[in-house]
Parts: sequence; C-alpha cells; structure tokens
Amino acid sequence: MKTLNIIGAGALGRTVGRMWQQAGVFAIGDVVNRSAASAADAVRFIGGGRPLSEIADMREADAILIATPDGAIAETAAVLARTPLDFAGRIVFHCSGALPSALLAPVEARGALIASVHPIRSFAVPENVISDFAGTFCGVEGNEQALAVLEPGFAALGARLVRIDPDAKTLYHAAAVFAANYPVTLLDIAVQAYGKAGIAPETALQMMAPLAMHAVRNALAAGPKAALSGPAARGDWETLKRQQSALQEWDDELARLYELLGRFSARLAGKTPPETSLEFTT
Repeated sequence: MKTLNIIGAGALGRTVGRMWQQAGVFAIGDVVNRSAASAADAVRFIGGGRPLSEIADMREADAILIATPDGAIAETAAVLARTPLDFAGRIVFHCSGALPSALLAPVEARGALIASVHPIRSFAVPENVISDFAGTFCGVEGNEQALAVLEPGFAALGARLVRIDPDAKTLYHAAAVFAANYPVTLLDIAVQAYGKAGIAPETALQMMAPLAMHAVRNALAAGPKAALSGPAARGDWETLKRQQSALQEWDDELARLYELLGRFSARLAGKTPPETSLEFTT
C-alpha cells in the first residue's frame, strides 16, 4: 500500500485522509499542522499517522497532499522543496479549485510528480462528507504519472473524475462561484425586494422556495435555455423597463445589476430588445 503524508490537516485534509485510511487506499504517514495539538487531533480523527508540527521533520512518502489554505500552498511547496527528502518519482498534489498544479513547481524541480485534484463540494462538516462522498465530482489536472495513482485513489472513494484545462483553472473555479455562491446573493436581493413590498423575510423565503427550486431543477434537467422563464424570456421589454425603473428609485446598483442580468437572459432566450430598449431605462 502506498504511503501518504498530509500537510495541513484541516477539514479537507483530515477528511480525505480518514476516507483513504479506512478504504485501504493509502497508509497515512506523517500529518503536519501548525501545532502539535492540532496535528494530534487530526491523527485521532484520521485513525492513523504520526502528528508533526514541522515540515522539516517529515519522513518520505509515496505521495504528499498539501491541504493548506490556498494562500499558503506556494510557500508550503517552497518550504517542502528545501527539505532533504527524495522527491524523484514521488507525488505532490493539492486540492485547490482556484489554483493550478503548476504552483507546486519548486518540488517538481526536485523531481516530484505534481497534480491537483479538486473535490467539488464543501468540507465544512467532515462527518457528512465521509457519509456521502460517493458521486462527488473532482476536477483533475497535472502530471500523467501522478494522475495514474490519484485518479484510482479518488475513484475508490466513489469520486467522479473530470479532466480540466490547467490554463483555465481560474475560469473553472469562477464557474463554481457562479453556480453555488452568487445564486445565494441573488436570493438575498430578492428577499430585500420582497421586504420593500412589505413581506417579512421568513415569508419571502417560503414564497421563493418553489420558484428557486423549480428553476434549478428545470435548468439541470432540460438545460438553461429551455428552463428560462420570465419577462426577458418572453421579450416583455415594457415589464423589464418598469421593474428597472422601480429598482433605480430604490438602489441604483441593483438597477444596473438587473439590467445586466436582463441582457444575459434575453441573449440566452434568443431575444433581441428593440434598439430603444437596449438600455431598459436611461
């Protein structure tokens, strides 16, 4: 069984470590955290490994997962590259969705095989991840020899692997932000707009629930164009003008956002506003 060291055993690192330990995919070696106490806590959760607080004290392993926050990955790779460890033919990878495997260039220069595997889900509650990780999509890129080990390793946990272009990694991550983060922001704006109409937030959320859930369900089942409804999809420019005008009286920034979203929605629906309606209001 191949050995795995983990640097940064927070929610993701300890969760993946535990799943691999239990599945017999990797034998967990050294687990490095900022403090000895947090490393020991991670080892207890994982069910294996040796807790450490210094990268310099790490033993060699077949693979090393850098699971630090994104902002620390490059510096961690640089520190790791300065150790006397033998990296020739060994795998070093991270799980960032926003950063490419090329960030690990310092260890690649020492002979490491570098890669990135990004599980597309939240790890906020590790126990929940462990119970339903099967079916999780993972965006992967990097050295082919590294992926020849990592892809089967993640597949053994039930992951669904998708190769991505490392040169478009930032857009790949932006797509996830559009899909998972901004809809929440738009729902909050909708709650505020309902509030202007005298509707309490808790009632607004209940009113929005079927609208939002049906829209997402239909878009995922039939595709965004077929699922789109509303004034932009119908080419109802007068309604769009009235609504944007009302928004402008309340909040100019939201009016501009509404106008921009209206443009993209009309484009998706294949509708072209009349020349005088390209700016819904002036």
